[in-house]
Amino acid sequence: MRMHSFGSTGQNVPVIGQGTWYIERGPRAEAVAALRQGMDAGLTHIDTAEMYGNGEAEQVVAEAIARRRDQAFLVSKVLPQNATRGGVIKACDSSLARLKTDYLDCYLLHWPGSHPLAGTIESFERLKKEGKIRAWGVSNFDVGELEEARSIAGDGVIACNQVLYHLGERAIEHAVLPWCEKHKVALVGYSPFGHDAFPAPNTPGGYVLAETAKSHGATLRQVALAFLTRRPSLFTIPKAAAPAHVADNAKAGNLALSAAQTAAIDYAFPLGRKGRPLPML
Repeated sequence: MRMHSFGSTGQNVPVIGQGTWYIERGPRAEAVAALRQGMDAGLTHIDTAEMYGNGEAEQVVAEAIARRRDQAFLVSKVLPQNATRGGVIKACDSSLARLKTDYLDCYLLHWPGSHPLAGTIESFERLKKEGKIRAWGVSNFDVGELEEARSIAGDGVIACNQVLYHLGERAIEHAVLPWCEKHKVALVGYSPFGHDAFPAPNTPGGYVLAETAKSHGATLRQVALAFLTRRPSLFTIPKAAAPAHVADNAKAGNLALSAAQTAAIDYAFPLGRKGRPLPML
């Protein structure tokens, strides 16, 4: 499994992790088994949030990492409506209780909200000093919002920005990704297979993926994950709900595309126009 330095933290993290959005909706035992199998395969970056299932996803994660907490790079998120000075502290404590751990490796603001960002960041820094989180970052932040956060926190503090990123939605490459790379902020892509919109093999883009996959003895989804993590700043967190899917995702962690293959995929899935609002789910 390829590992890269996770933004300003300097900590090496697997480029492919495990997402948990909607994971609580399926059979719990299967979800727990999938997360554990993923960890066994090197997918130790586990992402969750207080929003997911109103905390139930965090409880699923707690069961999966029981007795192996030290093996996981654990991330959760606070909802923007809870991101006041006191609300952040309370939300983090609640997440820690559901996750049955005393610290998070990274804690994110789920998306920009109406509460002053300075207060949110002040509470993040307090949580760091208290040892409840090791780093903090943001999610669904566009360049302007990232600049605001940097102006408050200073350089080298924001660990990551988690955004929607898949082959059919590459808008973040216009400005957000360059900003993150300039400021050493990890870019974590969620929903890397799209929202029920992964390219079919009989489409032009799907054909390029299929030809690339054939040359590597890989699957189309493995090729997609390899492309989406092709740069040292890029990480991705496909959903981990079934053991079979997790095994497939993990194999992409060591798949290296050639320059020609990367260029072909880049051409088959254009970025789209500049200046669009930041996409998010």
